[in-house]
Amino acid sequence: MSGPHHKVEDSLRLGGLQVAGIDEAGRGPLAGPVVAAAVVFRAGTFIAGVDDSKKVTPRARAGLFDQIMSRAFAVGIGSVDNTVIDEINILNATFLAMDRAVGSLGVRPGHLIVDGNLFRPGPASSGIPFRTVIGGDGECFSIAAASIIAKVTRDRLMEEFDRTYPGYGFARNKGYGTVDHRAAILRLGFCPIHRRTFHARLPRDPVIAAEEE
Repeated sequence: MSGPHHKVEDSLRLGGLQVAGIDEAGRGPLAGPVVAAAVVFRAGTFIAGVDDSKKVTPRARAGLFDQIMSRAFAVGIGSVDNTVIDEINILNATFLAMDRAVGSLGVRPGHLIVDGNLFRPGPASSGIPFRTVIGGDGECFSIAAASIIAKVTRDRLMEEFDRTYPGYGFARNKGYGTVDHRAAILRLGFCPIHRRTFHARLPRDPVIAAEEE
């Protein structure tokens, strides 16, 4: 089957479980938070166009965001800012954001399916069975939906930061280490939302290949 499907969710629903798909956005940038989303759908819910957020245009993502928010049974969003990322590292911050997303669902799902190959439950998700799915945002419908919610939420936050901290191009680069962003850091210095533990990734010569999400 091409594109995200319901096979994993439906296999778990046979046991009467509510299933939450979980994904994140923002692990790789030099600035801003990491944001995670958890999405629970009722059986049979389908939204045309839902896919891995990286495969969907910004305009289409915005429309899908609204549809997911209105048609999902529950949506939870969790965010961890750059200061905490610096304190606990990006991997642990990602787990924390995912746990916060589960905690903000308003319901306690019976099973979690998480994009990637590693997940560490926190207080909100402790005791909930989970399965990790490599490439899950391209395979599982609810994970793909979570990837869109996380991506759109984070992009909008970065657009707000662009107004607060002009000159870095956050509305365009979303905090990723593009050539222009790195050049701006060398010119302006770091601003309060930059991840200080990522300083080693800033070369003296800003003319390098841009990172892509």
